[in-house]
Amino acid sequence: MCGRFTLRAPVIDLGQLFFENMERGSEFAVGPARFNIAPTQNVLCVHHDSHRDHLKAANYRWGLIPSWAKDVAIGARMINARSETLDSKPSFMHALASRRCVIPMDGYYEWTNAGGGQSKQPYLIEPVDRQVKFMAGLWEENQQLGGEEALRSCTIITTPANSTTAHVHQRMPAFLSESDCPRWLNPQCKDVSKLKMLLRPAGQYLLKLMAVSRHVNSPLNEGEKCVSPFDAAAGRQQVIQFD
Repeated sequence: MCGRFTLRAPVIDLGQLFFENMERGSEFAVGPARFNIAPTQNVLCVHHDSHRDHLKAANYRWGLIPSWAKDVAIGARMINARSETLDSKPSFMHALASRRCVIPMDGYYEWTNAGGGQSKQPYLIEPVDRQVKFMAGLWEENQQLGGEEALRSCTIITTPANSTTAHVHQRMPAFLSESDCPRWLNPQCKDVSKLKMLLRPAGQYLLKLMAVSRHVNSPLNEGEKCVSPFDAAAGRQQVIQFD
């Protein structure tokens, strides 16, 4: 799954990266670095805007709230959507057809009891090249719960984990390559089977794992301490490498 992630890059040049029809405003200012993004918080999404026929970037609540929902609490149960069942779940079928998005990140967290301790040990899983990557997602809007404006929310799609990350969790975010992002976001792409083929585990050599401070365990905590290398004794960096 993906229940917490980071976006530490202060600026993302979405227009020049691969979104050819992005409404140009030069670079997109992400805002303050975020080290511990948690469900129900706002996250940055990029999707096609059907009203103006271009791609837009906006902040939406993390945890999908379907258009028919009458309580925002449902979003806490839909922070992730399994790639295998997107087209069979009522909560995701409509969004898969017409409301696909990408969510930028530069690291995500998973927890494990592998060390035998009473408290779960968090691991930061991040791209080897330290560049911003894009997770496949879905977004929705709910007219009933948003007041004057519709409440917009999103979910992160997950796939089975690759061999690098399966040691800490059996699921991982579905990362889209730069060449696949335009197809995922293209509203003219309606073939569900082809869309689902884009949702694959990341290559095993693209990500690395590092045990980090338990400071990140609380979603109330922020700052660089969340990504500080964990060391129970003398501050040694623990980079976990699996064969």
